[in-house]
Amino acid sequence: MFRKLNENDYTKTMDFLGKDPGLNLFQIGDIENYGFDSEIQTVWGSFNENEELTGVLLRYRDNYIPYFKDEELFVSKFREIIQNDERANIISGEAQMVSPFKSCFERYHEREMYFCELKDNLSLKTGQVTIKLATPDDAERIFDLLLMIEEFDTLNRNSADHVRQKLEDQSGRIYFIENEKKEVICTAQTAAENSKSAMVVSVATRKDYRRQGLMTQVLSKLCQDLLNEQKTLCLFYDNPEAGAVYHKLGFKTIGKWKMIVRQP
Repeated sequence: MFRKLNENDYTKTMDFLGKDPGLNLFQIGDIENYGFDSEIQTVWGSFNENEELTGVLLRYRDNYIPYFKDEELFVSKFREIIQNDERANIISGEAQMVSPFKSCFERYHEREMYFCELKDNLSLKTGQVTIKLATPDDAERIFDLLLMIEEFDTLNRNSADHVRQKLEDQSGRIYFIENEKKEVICTAQTAAENSKSAMVVSVATRKDYRRQGLMTQVLSKLCQDLLNEQKTLCLFYDNPEAGAVYHKLGFKTIGKWKMIVRQP
């Protein structure tokens, strides 16, 4: 059986996704934050003959995240939903789980990244730089910095309003450093925060402020605050230089994450 999930499925869905809490961080966080009845999100589930949940497909805005236990049974149904949605622009998730969905887009490019996890603060660093926790009023300045970073090739689907919404609904938090002109020069964010974990995203430093240890300090502050809340930190990367920084802070690689992005 295959159908949309609703609030009555909450416990069953969270138990199923919770078997891989790091891998399913986005799904868990999005369901905790937005539930099953939101304009920006839809969740489907596949059930076996014993009414046990065996697959979940989550749409958050234009991004689809599949997770399933039996590829042969569920890929075709998940693929049909994505292909019939004109809003669909991204399919993301564990690399092997996402690969079968390439045919959903006529033209696309792939991005594969290492998936890492941090569970302790033994390697975090401290410094003298002032690090601020962003409010919605800081959204424009933060987005201005992100637009300068070439690696963020999917930013055309975002806006300062999306940054502001994250801060307003507390689905994530943003830490940043500013210069004397009040320009944001370094930032790190979380996304899909849930009761157990959070994803580190949009780690960025202006080119003229790099190699000064700013990213290490911002990340350490962010990670320490969340670890103090008993949350595990996850992130993905494909830049070896950034990866070296993450590993020095104690992140450990646990797998690979793939994004398939629709091209015009």
